[in-house]
Amino acid sequence: MSYPVTYYCPHCGTLVALEREGYLADKSVTPYPLEGWTYVAPTEPFDADEATEDGDTADADGVRFVCGESDGVEWDPHDGVRGTDVGGDEPYREPDAEGVGCGEAFYLSFVRYDEGREIDPRAESAPVEINPDPRPSGPRGPSGPGEAGGPSDSDGFW
Repeated sequence: MSYPVTYYCPHCGTLVALEREGYLADKSVTPYPLEGWTYVAPTEPFDADEATEDGDTADADGVRFVCGESDGVEWDPHDGVRGTDVGGDEPYREPDAEGVGCGEAFYLSFVRYDEGREIDPRAESAPVEINPDPRPSGPRGPSGPGEAGGPSDSDGFW
């Protein structure tokens, strides 16, 4: 049995309804694909319970949407009602006034496992040496007391 599950476009806030099976393993909806994830169109089999025409099981790690344009889904099922936390002040992020959606791609990513452990989509961090230049990192200033060219201890200021 499938149910309509809704997602917001991270660019403009347009709502999309996608028919899903009862078990969801959603990780995130992002404006960019996760590195190493494989995405399919909403019309392609993507749930593990679905099978392709050849009888193979779906091997997708997520679904790629084009806001307002992808087939196989219902766009703006609540007739323009959007949350206040989506979109933005930038004009390019506003939905198309003549149609539905902004036309930008966004990605629904599923949770992935390797040997029973969830795979983290972030790249591993590598140590970085900051400012390897041997020159001083600060500006040159007046010399301190007792240094060449600096005030002497005898004037009582220091």
